[in-house]
Amino acid sequence: MSKKIGILTGGGDCPGLNAVIRGVVKSAIIRHGWQVIGIEDGFDGLLDLNKCRPLGLESVRGILPRGGTILGTTNRGNPFDYPVEQNGKVVHVDYSDKVVENVRQLGIEALIAVGGEGSLKIALELSRKGVQVVGVPKTIDNDLRETDFTFGYNTALETATDALDKLHTTAESHHRVMILEVMGRYAGWIALESGIAGGADVILIPEIPFDFEKVCASVMERSARGSHFSIIVAAEGAFPKGGGRVVIKTADERSTIERLGGIGQYVAQQIGQCLEMDVRVTVLGHLQRGGSPTTFDRALGSRFGTKAVQMVADGEFGRMACLRSRSILSVPIEDATRDLKLVDPDGEIVRAAEDLGIMLGR
Repeated sequence: MSKKIGILTGGGDCPGLNAVIRGVVKSAIIRHGWQVIGIEDGFDGLLDLNKCRPLGLESVRGILPRGGTILGTTNRGNPFDYPVEQNGKVVHVDYSDKVVENVRQLGIEALIAVGGEGSLKIALELSRKGVQVVGVPKTIDNDLRETDFTFGYNTALETATDALDKLHTTAESHHRVMILEVMGRYAGWIALESGIAGGADVILIPEIPFDFEKVCASVMERSARGSHFSIIVAAEGAFPKGGGRVVIKTADERSTIERLGGIGQYVAQQIGQCLEMDVRVTVLGHLQRGGSPTTFDRALGSRFGTKAVQMVADGEFGRMACLRSRSILSVPIEDATRDLKLVDPDGEIVRAAEDLGIMLGR
């Protein structure tokens, strides 16, 4: 019997989203003969039925190598806590009942939600209100539990490592300290792994508050040994001992999430006071989210998409597709979102970095 399923992409964009969409559409149609409804702009699309459209095989033709998402996304559309302006003030309204009703009106029998921790928590709450939900893990920070990797992360790593390769040549030529600021609000995976792969000398991550004096001493020691340049990678959420994260914009009535950024400049100012070296900063920013996905992310996204459809067929609702070793399995969304997967300050990868002579600020 033909089913009608929906798919949405929520949270920040990343390479590989289109691979998931394509995997869902092709698997649903080719293997099961189902209909697929694409929901635009994350959960916002379920508040406006004009943002919901059928997806056929022609809709996903040629999208595999494209970055971003053909459905659009947003990281602010929480239907349980939706900001609305009333009488000149912003109030938060619970529109979840309307979302549930619209899902029923569309005839959607199962909803595939592709997103990170925030989006999957929303999906979990909708499942508790009767929506049959399947989750697909997406975040370039790779900070979702219960999965070895999330798609998008590998592409972001490649982008950061390529930037470090380029910074090395100019740093060495001009005898400079070059600081690369990368994404990583609470988890330092991008900074740590790209730093190791890109030959960084100092890596600063949120899980290890850093000591400015030790960072400066490390750079000076390199200079004394004849290496008159240094490369520092700093995750946006890194912070010094006794200090806090550097924030561009604080949380307000419209958004409960503060916007991080500026740690690179902050570190540059501080170490510039103790070093007689030129210090420059490069902020990689949204370049990490863009571009064509790597082979790994295309394959992983495609496998997650087909697995999500199979989970619908098997009635595995309230669960998330995940990568374990080399197999795609499923786990409860609740387990995957109970807290973040952070770098272990005493774990193997940190020890490996320090064995390579990389300073982690401690």
